[in-house]
Amino acid sequence: MGNLIIREASPEDAELLIAFMKQVGGESDNLTYGPDGLPISFEQERAFLQMMKSEKRSVFLCAWKDGKLVGTGSLSALPRRMNHRAELSVSVVRREWGHGIGSMMMDALITYAREHGIEILNLEVRSDNIRAVRLYEKCGFKRIGTSPAFFKIGDKYADFELMYLDLR
Repeated sequence: MGNLIIREASPEDAELLIAFMKQVGGESDNLTYGPDGLPISFEQERAFLQMMKSEKRSVFLCAWKDGKLVGTGSLSALPRRMNHRAELSVSVVRREWGHGIGSMMMDALITYAREHGIEILNLEVRSDNIRAVRLYEKCGFKRIGTSPAFFKIGDKYADFELMYLDLR
C-alpha cells in the first residue's frame, strides 16, 4: 500500500485539490465534472475548506500516498429537519483504483459519522460504476432507487443509483 495517510484537508491544500479535481475529472465520467474540474478559484476552494473545518458534523478528508494526493472523501451534514443525515462522496485517482484506498476512505468517513451523531448517510453513484457500487454495498449501503438520466455527457445519458446507510 505504501505510506498512506488520511487526514482532514486544510485551506493550504486548495491548490493541490483543484489540480486533483482536474486529474480525476479527466480520468473517468463518474464525477459531476470533467477534465476542467470545478469552476472555482483557489480563494473559493480555500474558503470552502475553511468552512468544512469549522463545521461540527461535516468533514473533507484527503488520502496521501508517499506524499501525493491520491483520494478525497467528504461528509456534508444536512440542515434543519434533515440534520440527522449527511451526503457522502469519495474519489480516487485511477492509478490507485483497486488498491484499497476507497475502502479506507469509506471506513474513515463512516467512523467520523458515527462519532459525530450522524444517523443516515446518502450517496449517488453511476449505475454502471460497478466497482464503486460494490464498494458501497460492502460498506453496508443499500440501493433505494435509480435516478434515470441523472447525467448527460454529450448525447449520452447515465442513470444513477441512490444509496443509503442507516447507522442507527
